Amino acid sequence: MQLGIRLHDTKKLPFAERIADVHQLGFTCGHLALAKVIDEFPTTDEALTPGLAMYIKNVFAANHVDIAVLGCYLNLADPNQERLAKTVHRYMAHIRFASWLGCGVVGTETGAPNEAYAYTPECHTEEALKLFIKNVRPIVKYAEQMGVVFAIEPVYRHIVNTPARARRVLDEIGSPNLQIIFDPVNLLWTENYQDRQAIFEEAIDLLGEDVAMVHLKDFRPGDGKLISMGCGLGEMDYTPILKFMKERKPFIHATLEDTKPENNQQVKDFILKKYAEV
Repeated sequence: MQLGIRLHDTKKLPFAERIADVHQLGFTCGHLALAKVIDEFPTTDEALTPGLAMYIKNVFAANHVDIAVLGCYLNLADPNQERLAKTVHRYMAHIRFASWLGCGVVGTETGAPNEAYAYTPECHTEEALKLFIKNVRPIVKYAEQMGVVFAIEPVYRHIVNTPARARRVLDEIGSPNLQIIFDPVNLLWTENYQDRQAIFEEAIDLLGEDVAMVHLKDFRPGDGKLISMGCGLGEMDYTPILKFMKERKPFIHATLEDTKPENNQQVKDFILKKYAEV
C-alpha cells in the first residue's frame, strides 16, 4: 500500500511547508480537505482555477506526495434546497478541480435527511436512501464528464450505513466513476461493533471490487459511542483489511485518520509492521 495521512491532522504550517513536512514524516500520499489545510489563500469555488490546481499539484509533486483524496464532505440529502444547490455547485467545482490536479478521487460521506447533518433514525430509511441516490446521480454524471472518480464513504450514522446499502447505490447508479472509500471503523457503532469481523467480511465481499482507497483508524467504546483514534491505540484487528489490500489492491492509497502530530510516527510504524506481517 501507499501509506498517507489526513493532512489536517498534521502539524499546522503554511501549505507548502506542510506538504514538505508530510514527506519528511515518510508519508507518500494525503487526504486534502482544502479549507482545513490552506489558510494563506482562498479555496472558495471561484478560486478553484486551473492555475491554482497546477500550483498545488506542483507542490505535492516536488515533495513526492500524491493527493489520494480531495475531500468534499457535505450533505447531499439536505432538505434546504437553497443550501443543497450550493452543495452541488461545490461538489462540481471540486470534481473539475480534481481533473486538473490529477488526484485519486473526490471523496464524500452520504449525509442525513435533515438540515443539521445529524444522525436520526430517518437516516436508515428507504426514503433517505432514495433521496441520496437521486441527488448523487447528477454529481456522478459530472464526474464522468470530467474523467474523475467520485467515491462515497459508508458510515453507520449516515444514510449509506451498511455494505448492502452501499452496494445498492453502486448498482443503481451503474457508473465506473462511482467507487468506494473503505473506512472499516466508520461501519461500526455501539450497536454492532462486536460483530465487526462479519461486517468487514461483508464489506470486502460486496464492495471489494469497487474500493478505490482505504482510510485507516482505530476505535474503542466509551460514553455510549465509539471513540476513534490512531491505528494501534484501540481494539481493531486489521488482519482481514490489510490482507484484502495486499492481495487484491496493489499500491492502493491508504490514509491514516485521527492521528495527532505527536503520535503519527508511532501509528505509521504500527500499521506498516502489521501490513508486512499479513
